[in-house]
Amino acid sequence: MNMKKWIAAAIACSALTLSACGGQSKDAAASPAANTGKVYRVASNAEFAPFESLDSKGDVEGFDVDLMNAMAKEGNFKIEFKHQPWDSLFPALNNGDADVVMSGVTITDDRKQSMDFSDPYFEITQVVLVPKGKKISSSDDLKNMNKVGVVTGYTGDFSVSKLLGSDNPKIARFENVPLIIKELENGGLDSVVSDSAVIANYVKNNPTKGMDFVTLPDFTTEHYGIAVRKGDGETLKVMNDALKKVRESGEYDKIYAKYFAKEGEQAAK
Repeated sequence: MNMKKWIAAAIACSALTLSACGGQSKDAAASPAANTGKVYRVASNAEFAPFESLDSKGDVEGFDVDLMNAMAKEGNFKIEFKHQPWDSLFPALNNGDADVVMSGVTITDDRKQSMDFSDPYFEITQVVLVPKGKKISSSDDLKNMNKVGVVTGYTGDFSVSKLLGSDNPKIARFENVPLIIKELENGGLDSVVSDSAVIANYVKNNPTKGMDFVTLPDFTTEHYGIAVRKGDGETLKVMNDALKKVRESGEYDKIYAKYFAKEGEQAAK
C-alpha cells in the first residue's frame, strides 16, 4: 500500500513537473520574437536635419530617429543612437562599434561593395541651393560658377565631381551641411549641392536668408537605406521586417507627414 502511494505520488510529481515545463515552453512560443531585449547600436551624424539633429539635451532627433523607434516597437528590439562625425560612420560599422548606420545614407553600387542595405525607406534627389535671383537651369550654369560647395563623401560630392571632375578647384568641400550653408550665406560660395529634403527643410525654416533651390535634370532619383555590416543577414532581416510592418501599419506615413508632407517631397515606396 505504501509502495502504491509512493508510486502515485511520484507519477503526480512527474506530471506536475512536465506540465510546468510544457506550459512554460508553450508560453515562450507565444511570446515576442527572439529580438526582445536586443539592443542595436545606431551610428548617425546628427548634422543633417530634418533626418538627424541634436536637441537641446544633446540627444539625436529627427525623421530617421522616429522611424527607427517605430521599427524597434514593431520588431521588439531596442536601439541606441550615437552621434558621431560622418566620416567615422562606416568605419564604426565595419569594426563592430555600431550595428547599423542610419543617417540619410544613399544606397549606391560603390557602397554595396563594403556593406549591405535594407530596403529603401526614402526617395531623394540632389538639388542646387542658390541665393534668390541667381539663374541656374542646367549643368552648364553650375560649371560656370566659381565655387560650388558640397559635403565630403555625400552624394552631392559624387554628383558634382561627376559633372566637374573630382579634382576641379571650383569644388569646395566641407565637413557638414551647417558649415557649407553658412559659407553660402556669407558669400563664400556661389551654390551648394545637397539632398533635396534637407535643402527644402533649410529654405522653409529660414525664409529671411533669401535662398532658393532648383533641381537639375543631371541629378537622378536616389534612395536612402539602413546600412548593416556586409554579410550580416540576421540584422538585415530584422530591419527589413520591422520597416515593412511600420509601412503596413500606416505609421510610416504619419512620421513622414510630420516632417515632409508640406514640402511636396515623395516618400520611397
